[in-house]
Amino acid sequence: MTLLIITALAGCTVGPDFHSPAAPQAPGYTRAPLPAATVSAPGPGGAMQAFASTAHAPRAWWKQFGNPALDSLVDEALRASPTLDSARAKLVEARENYNAQAGAALFPSVDLKLSGTRQKLDLAAFGITQMQNPPPFTLYDASVSVSYVFDLFGANRRALEATLAQVDYQEYELEAARLTVAGNVVATAMRRAALRDEIGLTQRLIGAQAQQLSIMEARLAAGGVARLDVHSQRTLLAQTRATLAPLTTQLAQTDHQLAILLGEEPSSSAFAPQLDALTLDTLPLPDTLALTLPSTLARERPDIRAAEALLHQASANVGVATANLFPQISISAGVGSERTRIEDVITGLNIWNVGLGLTQPIFHGGELRAKRRAAQAAYEAAFADYKQTVLQALQQVADTLHALQDDALELQTRDDAAREAQASAAIAHDRYTAGGVSEFDLIDAQRQVLQSALDRTRAQATRLTDTAALYQALGGAALPEEAAHEEAPQRGNR
Repeated sequence: MTLLIITALAGCTVGPDFHSPAAPQAPGYTRAPLPAATVSAPGPGGAMQAFASTAHAPRAWWKQFGNPALDSLVDEALRASPTLDSARAKLVEARENYNAQAGAALFPSVDLKLSGTRQKLDLAAFGITQMQNPPPFTLYDASVSVSYVFDLFGANRRALEATLAQVDYQEYELEAARLTVAGNVVATAMRRAALRDEIGLTQRLIGAQAQQLSIMEARLAAGGVARLDVHSQRTLLAQTRATLAPLTTQLAQTDHQLAILLGEEPSSSAFAPQLDALTLDTLPLPDTLALTLPSTLARERPDIRAAEALLHQASANVGVATANLFPQISISAGVGSERTRIEDVITGLNIWNVGLGLTQPIFHGGELRAKRRAAQAAYEAAFADYKQTVLQALQQVADTLHALQDDALELQTRDDAAREAQASAAIAHDRYTAGGVSEFDLIDAQRQVLQSALDRTRAQATRLTDTAALYQALGGAALPEEAAHEEAPQRGNR
């Protein structure tokens, strides 16, 4: 009867049962409805982008840019990044911790003990004085012991649930790390392509301004311009030259960052061909941007899922602290042989024991109830952290959507300015050929073309990087694994 009662109680689990928090119910990310599409511009990177609803964010989203060189860089980073190696190792650690705890909590402990002890008895110490002390002898002991703690109120099961939630957390952290590494590679590669174009245009701009300065210095020598105008031109040239050094520094830094992301040393040139093949004009802008609902975002973004796993762990810890307030029953048994001759140890058993223990906390100075209150407070903190993570994710998507609309508008105006500058330069060239304007005026028109092209290049790069940022903010389903999937531990009751 006692065994039946214990078995029945073993199915009881105290503490809260975890349920995933309700997903956001808002129909969109922004206060005002999104337009059907952005504005467009006729030049490179100026395509109209349409917003379309989708059930899931795209996998391998970097392939939306249609550049094989970019794809190979991301694939290599997902294979060789030390950040991902660390995340994988932490996942293995979490799984093995779960396996260890499951073995200890779900199954009895069985131990074999073998020992030999050399002893000498002093009979006088036992009040026996008429007998001679026996000679020294060896006592051999062989025993098997079994012990098991009945999980009457679910303390072990809740602790196991908490450990399994930690496994989930590490899985989502690995997925988040993949998403971050891919996003960093894409953003850095796009930044590098933009910097190369900016450096080239800036060098040409410096050349045009230097020509203008030479003409003005010649005019000054002939008394045709004021010295103030020459100093102003020198100032403009010096200011433009000053912008070149930071650009080359940033270009070197992007090379170094990409090398680290790819698991290489900063001095490595292993991926120089792929990097040289990346230019802004070889990165076509996706013309359709797939948007998921906020409720889908909460179910797919790995950082939100990781925060939910921590919330699950905190919920299970409340159950552990609650179960520790109730009785604990354990059973133990042992059988063995204790002999003075080693060959007699295996001939028969002469020692056995069976025990049943019950422990009921009575007074611990308020420790156990304080721990339960602390576990409840930890759950409330985890829930607040989860809500904050969801809100920040929604904000990232909303910010990027607004940025994409403004990026398209800026590129349109920059493109208009570039076309007007080109038209002015063409007119200036014709007038110069006809003798209607000076060489200085022609060069100045060409300088304006270069300056407007530089501004347009920056707007084009911003639009590309913000498009990549939107894909990353949506999170999407699990990124593709480049290695064989490791077998996950058997899930318990969720």
